[in-house]
Amino acid sequence: MLSRKLPLPHKLSWSVLSRAVSDLAERQFDVVVVGGGHAGTEAAAAAARVGAKTLLITQKIATIGALSCNPSLGGVGKGHLVREVDALDGLCGRAGDWAGIHFSILNRSKGPAVWGPRAQLDRERYCQFIQSELLSTPGLTVLEGSVEELLVSEPNPTEPGHHRVTGICLVNGSQPILSSSVILTTGTFLSGSLFMGQTMSPGGRIGDAPSCAGLSHTLKETLGLRVGRLRTGTPPRIVKESVDLSLVKIHAPDQQPTPFSFLNKHTHCKPEEQLPCYLTHTTPGVERVVRESLHLNCHIQQDTKGPRYCPSIESRVLRFPGRQHQVWLEPEGLTSDLVYPQGLSMTMPPDLQLRLLWEIPALHRAKVHTPGYGVQYDYVCPTQLNPSLQVKSTQGLFLAGQINGTTGYEEAAAQGLWAGVNAARMALSLPPVALSRTQSYIGVLIDDLVGRGVTEPYRMFTSRAEFRTSLRPDNADIRLSPRGFEELGCVSHRRYEEAVRVRDGLQEGLAVLQSVTLSSTNWRNKLGSIKLSESKSTTLNGLDLLQYKDVSFEMLAALFPACLSHYLEFSPRLKIEAVYRPHCEKQSREIERILKEESLFLPPDMDYLSLPASLSKEVREILDRVRPHTLGAATRLPGMTPAGIVHLLHYVTRTEKKNHQGPPKNQLTQPEEKMCASNMPIPQ
Repeated sequence: MLSRKLPLPHKLSWSVLSRAVSDLAERQFDVVVVGGGHAGTEAAAAAARVGAKTLLITQKIATIGALSCNPSLGGVGKGHLVREVDALDGLCGRAGDWAGIHFSILNRSKGPAVWGPRAQLDRERYCQFIQSELLSTPGLTVLEGSVEELLVSEPNPTEPGHHRVTGICLVNGSQPILSSSVILTTGTFLSGSLFMGQTMSPGGRIGDAPSCAGLSHTLKETLGLRVGRLRTGTPPRIVKESVDLSLVKIHAPDQQPTPFSFLNKHTHCKPEEQLPCYLTHTTPGVERVVRESLHLNCHIQQDTKGPRYCPSIESRVLRFPGRQHQVWLEPEGLTSDLVYPQGLSMTMPPDLQLRLLWEIPALHRAKVHTPGYGVQYDYVCPTQLNPSLQVKSTQGLFLAGQINGTTGYEEAAAQGLWAGVNAARMALSLPPVALSRTQSYIGVLIDDLVGRGVTEPYRMFTSRAEFRTSLRPDNADIRLSPRGFEELGCVSHRRYEEAVRVRDGLQEGLAVLQSVTLSSTNWRNKLGSIKLSESKSTTLNGLDLLQYKDVSFEMLAALFPACLSHYLEFSPRLKIEAVYRPHCEKQSREIERILKEESLFLPPDMDYLSLPASLSKEVREILDRVRPHTLGAATRLPGMTPAGIVHLLHYVTRTEKKNHQGPPKNQLTQPEEKMCASNMPIPQ
C-alpha cells in the first residue's frame, strides 16, 4: 500500500538551485526543451526520466509552470488527460493535488466514463511544486535564456528539403548548444502580440519579454513549415474584497476531494479548508458596453480564430445577442486577495473593462488588479508532424503544446510528455513509440492533430474518443503505467508496482465475483428490495448483480465476506469495471474484427457520399476523395476514426450479404444505449 500522506515538494536547497543556471559549462545535450510552460515542463521531465541528458531553457525560472490563464486543472475530457499524464509519471496530477483548493467531479450524474476530475488551484503553490520537482530531477539542467534560432543541416543531399536539428543558438551570443533532439514548446510566445484596446505590443504573456523573431523565421523560411495564426485571451483579475458576495450563488466543492494522482490517497488541502467558487451572470448593460466599445477593440475586429469553447465576452455578445452569460468567480489561492472571473475574457481598453464589470450586480464595486488582454501567436499546422510529434521533414525537431494549435494546460502537458519520451528515445537511438486512439485520450489527441489538423484552438472532449467506455479516468493507471515502465522507460518502479498490484487485484476480484453464483430467487431473497430484471437468466453471478445500479460491492461483500472482503479496497473500481465490462468486451470484438477484415475489398464504384448518416460527413468525404481499395487501407487514412471503420465494415458486409441473398452474419451488437436493462446504468 502507498503512504496516505501526500509528499511535500523538494526543498529548494543550494544543491538543487545549482541545477538552474544562467550559463553552461557543458554545451552538449541529448535533448533540449525550449519553453517552461505546461508542455515544456512535462517534456523535460519525461526526457530525463527516460534517461536522456536534458536541458530546459526558459526565460525566467520564476515563471516555470505558471498558470497563465485560469487557475484550474482538469474537467470533462481534460481530467482524463491529467490522469493519463499522471499514469505515465508526469507532473501535473501530483502538482494539482498539492496546489488544489477546490476539488469536484464534473458530470457525476452521468456514467463514470465521462466523469471529469477538476480542481481550482493556488497559483503560487502549483508553480512551487513544478519548479521544485524539475530542479530536483536527475539528468535535467534548467537554463535561464532566450533562443535565437535552431541549428539545422540537411542529413542527405538526395533528400532536398529535409533537415536535421543539431542544436540551438541563444540570444546572448554564447557558444551554440548542441543536441540531436530539440523540443519547441513556445506556447503563445512564437511571434506573439499582446492586445489591449487599440494598443498592440510584442509578447506572449503580460510582464514577460517577447520571444525572438528568429525562431519563427527558421520554422517558416529555413524549414518551410506551414504556419498559421491563432488568438486567445484572459480576463481582468479582480480584488476579492471588492466583490459583493451577497449577490452570488455559492458553488461548494466536493466534501471529499478526489486526487488526480494514482499515487495519492488524499489531497494536500483538507476537505474543510477548501474554498468555494461563486456564480453570477451578465446583464444587458454588459452587452451595451461591449457594443459601444467595438471600435476601440482591434483584437476582436480581426478574423484570427480563437478558442471556440472559451470565447471572450465580446465574442459571446456578438454571437449570442440578448442572452445572459454565466460568470464564475474563482479564487486564485488560499491566501490570494484576487479572483478570476471565468467567462469575462476581454480586450477592450482598461477603463471600459472596469465599466463593464460594474454592470454586473455582484461586481458593482469591483476593483481591477490586472486588466484583461488578448494574445495572437503563430502555430505550426500539426499535420506536418509524425505521431511521435516529430516534424516529418526535420529529424530531431519535436513540437508540443500551443505551437501545435491546441488550447489548455492539459492538452499541452499530454503533448509535452509524449514529445519528451520520443525525443529522448531518438537521442538514445531507440525507435519511436505511438499511442493509438483505442489506448488513451493522449492517443486521440495526437491522432486528431497529426491526422486532421486544426482550424481553431483544439480542446479535448470525451466525445472525441470513440472507445471512451474503455478509456476512463479511473483505469488510466492499469492502461498506461505498465507500458510506461516496460516499454517507454518513463515510469518509476514504485508506480509500476502499484499499478500492477491494482490491476491484479481487480482481475482477481472480478474472477471471484464471477465464481459466486446463485439462482435469481436466492439473490432476491438475499438482496431484499433490489429488483432484478426479468430478462436475466435464472442463474446469476456476482458480476451480473454488480451491474445493477442499486447493488454495491459492499452489499455483496457483506453476503460473502470470506471470499469478497479482501477486495473492499477496490470496491468503487470493481463496480465501474462490472458496469462497463459488457460494452468494453463489445468494443474489443469490434477492434478484433477490424484487424481480421483488413483485406476486405471495398467496391470501386461505391458512392461514399450517399452512405448512411452513421458515417460522419467528414469520414465520407475522406473516403470519396481517396477511394481506398481495402478496409486496411481505409484504416490508415488521415482523419479516419475507428468508429468510422466499424460503420464502414458494417455497411459493406451487410450490403454484400444482401446482394447474395444470404442472412447477414456477425453483425455489430446494438448501440450501448440498448445494452442494459432500464434499471441498470447506461455507460456514457
